[in-house]
Amino acid sequence: MNTAPIPAPADEPRWLTAEEQLVWRSYIEAATLLEDHLDRQLQRDAGMPHVYYGLLVKLAESPRRRLRMTELARYAKITRSRLSHAIARLEKNGWVRREDCPSDKRGQFAVLTDEGHEVLRRTAPGHVNAVRQAVFDRLTPEQQKSLGEIMRIVAEGLEPGETGADLPWLR
Repeated sequence: MNTAPIPAPADEPRWLTAEEQLVWRSYIEAATLLEDHLDRQLQRDAGMPHVYYGLLVKLAESPRRRLRMTELARYAKITRSRLSHAIARLEKNGWVRREDCPSDKRGQFAVLTDEGHEVLRRTAPGHVNAVRQAVFDRLTPEQQKSLGEIMRIVAEGLEPGETGADLPWLR
C-alpha cells in the first residue's frame, strides 16, 4: 500500500503550516505594535506620524538636504499621492519646502528647512530611545544580525527590478 501524500492540485494554495502560521502572526502583531508605538512617540514629541519623521530624516541625510519627490517616494515606499499629501502637511508646519526642478519642468524637489532640521534634532533622541527599547534592547547581537538579514531578504524579494513593476512610488 502506497502511503505517500497525494499532491495538491496545481491551483491549490500552499497553505501555511502551523509553525509558519505562528511565525506569520507573530510578525504581523509585532509590526503593528511597533508602528503604533513609534507613531505615538512621534505624535507626542513632535506632532507627526512615523512616516513623516522618516521623510525628514531622508531629506536631512541627502546632499543639500533636498531630494526629488520621486526619489523620496521610492525611499519611503509610498505612493506619489500620499507623498504629496505628506509634503503639504510638512510645508504647512514650515519643516519642508518644494522647489521646481530646473532640468525637468514637471519635477520637484522637497527641501528640509532649518526649522525642519531643528525639529529632527529635538525629536531624534526620543525616537532612537523608543526604537532601542522596543527592538534592540530585547534582542541579542546575534538576533539583531539575523533580523537584519531576514528583513533584507524579504525587502529584496518584494522590490523587483524589472520595468513596469507594481510598486507604490510608481503609482
